[in-house]
Amino acid sequence: MSRILITNDDGIHSEGIIALKESLRPLGKITIVAPAQEMSAAGHSLTLSQPLKILKLGANRWMVVGTPTDCVHLAVFKLMKKPPELLVSGINKGPNLGDDVTYSGTVSAAMEGALHDIPSFAISLVSGGPSDYALAGRFARLLAEKILKDGLPKGTFLNVNIPPGPHKGVKLTHQGWRCYKDTVTEEKNPVGEKVYIIKGVDISCGGGEGSDCEAVERNYISITPLHLDLTDHRALKEMASWSDFLNGQFRKGASNKG
Repeated sequence: MSRILITNDDGIHSEGIIALKESLRPLGKITIVAPAQEMSAAGHSLTLSQPLKILKLGANRWMVVGTPTDCVHLAVFKLMKKPPELLVSGINKGPNLGDDVTYSGTVSAAMEGALHDIPSFAISLVSGGPSDYALAGRFARLLAEKILKDGLPKGTFLNVNIPPGPHKGVKLTHQGWRCYKDTVTEEKNPVGEKVYIIKGVDISCGGGEGSDCEAVERNYISITPLHLDLTDHRALKEMASWSDFLNGQFRKGASNKG
C-alpha cells in the first residue's frame, strides 16, 4: 500500500483537500498535513522565527499553524513514520499559471516534496464548483497512479491546471507568464493605525504556443514539469565573457590597492 501525503494552501477544511482525499483513498494510506487557515501566496516560506503549533484532528490528519512548506517538512521529518511515496498539493481554488508558481503555496509544497526526493505534483482549478472538484479529483487519481508506477525525473515536480469544461484533453506544457497590476490600498485598523493591503489584479496571461496559459485558454488540462534547478543555462553561455572581464577588473583593483 502506497504512502501518500496530501497538503494545500487553502487550509485543512477546504473543499479541494476533501475532494483530493476521497479520490486518492483507493491508492494507499493517506496522510493529511495542511495549514490551519488559507496561506495563498505564501510561496516557499519555511517558519524559522517561531515555534509551530500542530493539532491532530484524526487518524493521520494534522493541522499546522504555519505555511504549506512547514506542513511538508513536519510531515516528512516528524509526523510520518516513513517518508511518503507521493505528495499531492491541492486541489487549489484558482489557477497557478505562469509566474504564479513563484508565489503559490500550493506549488511550493510540491517543490518542498521534490527537495526531499518525493515524487510530487500540485493541482489547481482555474475556476470551479463541486462538479469541478470531483473532476479534478478523478484526474489527480489518474496522474497519481501513473507517477506511483513510473516515477518522475529526479528534481522534477509537476504543476497541473484544470480549466472549466468541456475539456479537449491534456497537454504537457512549458511555464508561461502572467501579468498583474499590483495595487496597494491604505486603510486603518480598529485602533486607528495605518495599514496597507496588497492586491494583485490579473490583467493578462500568455507564453505562446505550448505554454500552460495557452493550453488552459483552449480548454486543455495543463501539466507543466518544473525543476529545482533554477539556473538559466542559456544565460550562462551568453554571459561567458563576463568572468574574464570581472576577474581582470577585480585583479587590477586588488593590485592597485596593494
